[in-house]
Order: sequence, then C-alpha cells, then structure tokens
Amino acid sequence: MPRVNPEILVWARETAGLAPEAAARKLGLRDSSRASAVDKLAALELGKAEPTRPQLVKMAQQYRRPLLAFYLPEPPPKGERGTDFRTQSGANPAADDATLDALARDVRARQSMVRAVLVEEEEAERLAFIASCRVEDGRDATLAALRTLLGVGVAEYRAQRDTASAFNLLRGGAENAGIFVLLKGDLGNYLTALDTGVFRGFAIADDVAPFIVINDQDARPAWSFTLLHEAAHLLLGHTGVGSAHTDSRVEQFCDDVAGAFLLPAGELDDLDLGSGDPGRGDLDLVSERIGRFARERKVSRTMAAHQAYRAGRISREMFRGLSAVYRRQWRQERERRRAAAREREGGADYYAVRRHRLGHRLTGLVRRMMAADALSTSKAARILGVRPGQVSALLDAGGRQRGPG
Repeated sequence: MPRVNPEILVWARETAGLAPEAAARKLGLRDSSRASAVDKLAALELGKAEPTRPQLVKMAQQYRRPLLAFYLPEPPPKGERGTDFRTQSGANPAADDATLDALARDVRARQSMVRAVLVEEEEAERLAFIASCRVEDGRDATLAALRTLLGVGVAEYRAQRDTASAFNLLRGGAENAGIFVLLKGDLGNYLTALDTGVFRGFAIADDVAPFIVINDQDARPAWSFTLLHEAAHLLLGHTGVGSAHTDSRVEQFCDDVAGAFLLPAGELDDLDLGSGDPGRGDLDLVSERIGRFARERKVSRTMAAHQAYRAGRISREMFRGLSAVYRRQWRQERERRRAAAREREGGADYYAVRRHRLGHRLTGLVRRMMAADALSTSKAARILGVRPGQVSALLDAGGRQRGPG
C-alpha cells in the first residue's frame, strides 16, 4: 500500500472544518496511558505514525473526501467553488465553508458524470447560450437573452396560481433550454443546512451540462430570483458561488438582471409606502405594504425591499430593519418545515421531495440512461445522491413532477 503524505491528512481535516479535538472524536481515537486522542491524531498528521486502512476509510467518511484523495502526492489547489462572488468570503465559520466545499465537490462530481454519459451516448449538444453575453453589453442585453433562453415572460410568470407554480414555470424553461436545476442547501440532513449568507446559489457554466444549484434553505419565494440570477451567470459564462446582496460588481449585475425580469422598469412607482418619509416611517406599515406588493408579483419580500432601497424609495436603515423582520419570520417558517420534514422522513413523501429537489431533467436523464443500460444502478445513485437501493423507488413515479407546494 502506498504511503500517505501527512500533509494530505492535515488538508483533509482542515477543509472539513474540524479542529484536532473534534476530528479525533469523530475518528474514534481514544486516550490511552501513553498518548491522548489528539496526540495520536497529531502523530499521524506529522508523519510519525502511518494511518491504517480502516483509519483512512474513517477519515474519508468524516472528512467527506473520496478515499483516493488520501493517496494524492500533495494537497490539491482550492477550487471546488469556481469563482467566489461573495464579498465576505472567509467571514463565515470554518465549518460552514467546509460544508460549502463538500457540497460544491458533490455537485461537480455529479455534473461530471452527467456530462460524461451525455458524451458517451452521443447526446451531447453544445449550448450556444453559455458565455454568450458580457457585463459590458449592459443589463438590458443580458435581460433580453435571459427572456429568450427561458421562453417565459413576466405576465405568464405572474399568471401562475402561487410562487411555487411560478418557480416551476421558470425551472421548466431552464430545463427545456438544457440546464439542470437542483435544489440543494445541505449534505443530506438539516444539521448541515447552509444559511443564505454562506451561499445563495451556485452555477457551473458547462456548455454540455450546465448546472444551477439553488439553496433550498432560502425562503421559497426567493427561489425564482436565485434561478434567474444564476442563469444570468451562465449567460456570462461564470462558474461560481454567491450569497445574498453582496457588493460584488458581477453579483450586482446579475441581481439587476434578475430584478428587472421580475420587476420591470417603472413598477416600483406602484409601490405605495404611505405618507411621510418611508426611510423614517413605521416599520410594520412599510413591511405590510411591501409584503402585499411582493405577493401580487410573486416575488420575495426581501427582493422587493432591496429593489426599493436601490431605487431610493426606502433608506438603508429601513431596508436593514425590513431584512431583519423578514429573516426572523423566514427562520420561524424554516423550523416549521424542518419539523415537518423530520416527521415524514422515510415515508412516501420522501421520494416526492427528492424528485422535486433533483428536477425533471436530471431524473428523466437517469431514467432514460438506465433503460438503455448506459448507467449502472450504482452510478445512477451517485448522480441522484441516494443509496443504490433507493434508485428504483425514486424513479418509479415517472412523469413531470410539480413538487411539494
């Protein structure tokens, strides 16, 4: 068995966001009369002791790395996320950034498998819209390209019965254009859920198998905005991760494109904030009026408030106050959703939720490729992010799902 570079052990632990004490505990190392658990881990990381095969397997599981990564000659350069458009990158807890890296690795691996099977089965088609726009062309040019790409207009979007249906309409347009749209904000359980301050969306601008990942921990009315924002990144040819309302020039450009799609020019004039100075007005009154304005247009309240702030309709202080209110209410709603998810875990609803998160395009591709014997059950499970024994039940429902409200 080849020797393991001890630097790999340090890299794997640190990128998993684990301090030595936490790592030693997760690896099952125990204190003895000769050395503490942390000292035993240090000996491995300093090259004074060679890890056993079972220890490497345990590390692969706990550090969320493939076993082969531990046999690399040296730690690889950091690059799972692509371009990091978050202006506060590094401001989040190490564990959150490590979880984000693990999520990005997982998505990239699945995207690579999708691309490979499309190429192998001669279904790969070069998608001309990837990198077809430039920031220098201006917002309106990119907005026009986005509308053409999705084949959806704002009137049709608002004609849907609710925000969930409106999102499904946009998602269907993106999938018809060749984009795989996933809803994923954790590593498989609520304990690894990532806040939108860590990441809001993620795009892989591949011209055969482009991916958009939307953090489904966000408020559901915000999913449409994120999908449009990440689709704008694809039009610009950007692979990377972003969070909510940063100061990045590119992020603001994509925000402007998505905002103009959902709230065309001049519509903020219809926002009645009441008499007096809205910047110093009653927070509850302004919140109620922005909420009504947002519901009528099937957009999130935070997005409407942000657009109002950028248009000078409300002050920075008012926007911050509204954001705090909406965030608190969203967290309460998120806890209710998590509680409901834990109650139904393992039930029939599980597969409906999984199908909705994966999207019709991805589940349809896997179903078709398995029927053609182009994908094994184990590879299908890897692409779908489930256990091999769950693949059949996940795919059996068939048809185009609309997802849980």
